[in-house]
Amino acid sequence: MISEQLVDLSRLQFAATAMYHFLFVPLTLGMVWLLVIMESVYVMTGNVIWKDMTRFWGKLFGINFALGVTTGITLEFQFGTNWAYYSHYVGDIFGAPLAIEGLMAFFLESTFIGLFFFGWDRLRKTQHLMVTLLMAIGTNLSALWILIANGWMQNPVGAEFSYQTMRMEMTDFWAVVFNQMPRPSSCTRCRPAT
Repeated sequence: MISEQLVDLSRLQFAATAMYHFLFVPLTLGMVWLLVIMESVYVMTGNVIWKDMTRFWGKLFGINFALGVTTGITLEFQFGTNWAYYSHYVGDIFGAPLAIEGLMAFFLESTFIGLFFFGWDRLRKTQHLMVTLLMAIGTNLSALWILIANGWMQNPVGAEFSYQTMRMEMTDFWAVVFNQMPRPSSCTRCRPAT
């Protein structure tokens, strides 16, 4: 049996990490669209001040993104270390959106962040604007898949308990993706970003 003190310490550790993570993520989600707007104005007007603003705020975005990734990866590891039984019990369902986020959205986002920082002198203005737009889309796709995983924890649809494996198993991937829970929660979590 797990002691109550261990559970309380695990909750405290997870809450502290989540608190820092939630400081950086909404700022990242909102700031990336400001970068798109500022760079769009630069491409349309040719006024260099907008390019300078985009580069300045882009550096702050990069720092914020790095801190958000650091705390986010720490949170994912805590699912396995602090909540190992829960991860074993629902890992087939809960892990799918997290894996898609990591493989699809995070790599898209990271690739275009690299192009954003190192492509100013190598890409044309319109190409760099497309890179910034795709970076914004990747950033928000990451948030979407995390919200889908969180929505499933709040409203576990598309899964059923298997008596053979003594675990939850996914029965309908699309029910998990189109769960009703992430819609209202995405508004409350992403509203501070704007």
